Amino acid sequence: MNIRPARHSDLPAIRELNEAVLPHVNSISIADFEYFLKISSYFVVAEEAGGTISGFLIVLGPGQKYDSENYRYFSEHYSSFDYVDRIVIQEDHRGRGYGSEFYHYLSEHSSEERITCEVNLKPANPRSIEFHQKIGFREVGQQFSEGGKKRVSLMVKELD
Repeated sequence: MNIRPARHSDLPAIRELNEAVLPHVNSISIADFEYFLKISSYFVVAEEAGGTISGFLIVLGPGQKYDSENYRYFSEHYSSFDYVDRIVIQEDHRGRGYGSEFYHYLSEHSSEERITCEVNLKPANPRSIEFHQKIGFREVGQQFSEGGKKRVSLMVKELD
């Protein structure tokens, strides 16, 4: 597996991966992914030896125009952060360390003081909560989003 920057030509495969894991992430259009290509600090993919994309990571730094309640929370509470909007890994590649590799990549490349993210509590995503706690994230708050449809754990990992 190779981690490399996402390209416009990757977006159909990225969207397909994204839609396969609903409701753990929001459904978004190709146009939204194109916007992420423009504003993200990191938009990278996990590419297999044959060129297949098996996962992706989207990260936004401070000061971006992004209409997300969760991003807004971190913007209001921290001046230096990398916000992980989403990590998606193809189902048959889960449990192979790809999430850890994405976070390692981000930790190695980030110039910010912390990494932030949210994990669903409603609908529940206990594997993700456990994973984030295991790699050093701590909960700093909770909030409802999408008009109360979702409740999330707001999590932070301080970088050295």
